[in-house]
Amino acid sequence: MAKWTPQHEAPEPLEGPVVATITGGTILWFVLFLVQLPFYGWFDDHGHLWWVWTCLAGAGLGLIGIWYVRGRDAALKRHAAQQTAGTTGADTTDSSTTDSGTTGTKGSGTTGGARA
Repeated sequence: MAKWTPQHEAPEPLEGPVVATITGGTILWFVLFLVQLPFYGWFDDHGHLWWVWTCLAGAGLGLIGIWYVRGRDAALKRHAAQQTAGTTGADTTDSSTTDSGTTGTKGSGTTGGARA
């Protein structure tokens, strides 16, 4: 079993436009559902009706995915803003930190920071 154990570390995970990717996939599933809807009778006659409902399920699960990744993205941005405020706030007073060092980042997670 030891010869199948990898000898190198795993690479860092890639961060990309997760919200856009999930939104695009959800739109694709919903468009596929709409395209198949006029052929409902044909799918039913040939035993492929599950194709139509699979597309609708993909669109529904995609909506849940959009909700999840938007919340995750907002939480990551909020955490990064808190880390930035925590490192700059240790050297100066609280009023000077909000006026100079973190303008635009403080509170961005609560005022729509996920819409970047």
